[in-house]
Amino acid sequence: MNFKLKKIDALIIVIMIILAGVVFYRVGFVPEKLKEKIPNIQFFKDDENKLLIVRSVSGKEILWKDIEIEGDCGKSLLGKYVREGDKITDCLGTIVFRHIPTQTLLCTYKFPLAPKLQTSIILGNDRDVSPIDEGVHFNKITNIREWWYYTVIFSKDSELPGWSATIGFCHMSWGDLKLTFKPDILVVTLHSPDGKEYGGLINKQRKEILGILGPSTLEANTPGVDLKYDKSWVKGEAPEWHVHAEDADIDKENEIIIDLDFFAPSSPLWIHSSRLFDRGAGDIANYIFTGCEVTGEVIIDGLKYDVEGIGHHEHSWSLGVLKFAVKGWDWCHMTLDNGWNIYYSKYYLTRQIFSSGLSEINPYSSLIITTDKGETITKLDNIDIKMIDSDKLFLLLKMPSELEIDAKPSLSQILLKTYDIELDIKIKSENTYEKTWKFPTYVGMKIGLNSVVGKIKWSDDDGNHEIELNGAGTIWNMRKF
Repeated sequence: MNFKLKKIDALIIVIMIILAGVVFYRVGFVPEKLKEKIPNIQFFKDDENKLLIVRSVSGKEILWKDIEIEGDCGKSLLGKYVREGDKITDCLGTIVFRHIPTQTLLCTYKFPLAPKLQTSIILGNDRDVSPIDEGVHFNKITNIREWWYYTVIFSKDSELPGWSATIGFCHMSWGDLKLTFKPDILVVTLHSPDGKEYGGLINKQRKEILGILGPSTLEANTPGVDLKYDKSWVKGEAPEWHVHAEDADIDKENEIIIDLDFFAPSSPLWIHSSRLFDRGAGDIANYIFTGCEVTGEVIIDGLKYDVEGIGHHEHSWSLGVLKFAVKGWDWCHMTLDNGWNIYYSKYYLTRQIFSSGLSEINPYSSLIITTDKGETITKLDNIDIKMIDSDKLFLLLKMPSELEIDAKPSLSQILLKTYDIELDIKIKSENTYEKTWKFPTYVGMKIGLNSVVGKIKWSDDDGNHEIELNGAGTIWNMRKF
């Protein structure tokens, strides 16, 4: 007897197979071969200290990179392999664990939700940066100092965990580096938490006339970011840029090639501008993208490392005459273990000879906090800075090695003041590259990795809140006599 299968019969069979698979999945049936590949990780839940501690794990070769951890928590203490005693810190809300290779839900833990930090009211034009704004400005006679730089702290999941990278393209004003005649600067630095350092800073000759005519070592175009400095370059337009850095003259003992993709999940923020409304039209201006997602690779002496982390991008330009006014600056981009980011900058109009506290009423300082990679912003305008420790540079100039920053809302920030926000952090240089130009230039710079510790507290309708802050950052200090 010949049995002929009709199309409708085949369709019914397929549907029944799919339904059977769904039922098996819902009741938890997993094939034995697949079950063997799914790790069994048991945690001890410490509610008081907001910790999850690995109590046991099946197997010795379970990689943390194969475990997806969703939720608000700190993963900086995790190593390469899952081990008993591993700690996941600062757990807030729901924490979910999934095994990536098998797409299996492992476990879920619930902690109290994090208190929400009050945010600032930001006008729309303060978060609007056009492709023209991203491009070159030093092609004007008035705007002849311009900087683009990218920084990142690589995550613990990277093959360079906890390292920092700073890449900067700088068109200096004539006279910023007196009598050197080499005002185009390229910065490429890599710093590890255990003291390894690669790269550095180099400044090369420019053949321009009046800063705008003729060839330049640093080439820049518009629109978007389009930079080239010898073999190093940046290309892109918000929210994405590709950064490529290599220069044999920067580190003559090591070969370094860096390729990083930056993605900004949120809008930028204008920090300063001499224009009130059209921020990008200012002769003095700078903006930042904070909380950027960074992926790519770093090659050191022929060895390739896959990296990822959280980074920042800043772009600034100013009048050439400011070289007579600005005697130094501190820039710091901080990535905290709880997922927050902090940006701090300070410009000095006097020579930093003595270590001392500075005035709280200071229009040349900025401190910005974001808890969600730049989606919302909390600006604290009342900033008190104390130099805890410093290194002597030259001619009695001081370069900070540790700063304490206390910040809170200013009198003009009426809404924020009602929440009694107080930030207290210490920024300490851990591993930095230093460059000095002595007679007759007398300029010093320090770039690299820093640690961040401190706390923030505030009050709202839900009560009083205090959160401990820990993390790492990238710093760039400059002092000029």
